Amino acid sequence: MAASFRTRTLSETRGFMKALIDAKSDQILGFTVFGVEAGEIMGAVQIAMIAKLPYTALRDAVLTHPTLMEGLIVLLSTVPPKKEDQTGTSNLH
Repeated sequence: MAASFRTRTLSETRGFMKALIDAKSDQILGFTVFGVEAGEIMGAVQIAMIAKLPYTALRDAVLTHPTLMEGLIVLLSTVPPKKEDQTGTSNLH
């Protein structure tokens, strides 16, 4: 959570976020957040999951600064890109 500028302004940097991403579809299969105002972050991720959006929709979004949501960009930027094998299908990341 310390990667989110908003947690620093609130002096509440304890916590974490974790996402489970499907390697083939890039959809968010699961998400956990523990920290200050975690529900703010969870709501946006839940909408993305219901809409079956790829994680890149949140990663590439322009989010208001400083908010807790910015931490999603940092988290989702760590997902390795898909790698194409010789048959043209994606390997797990």
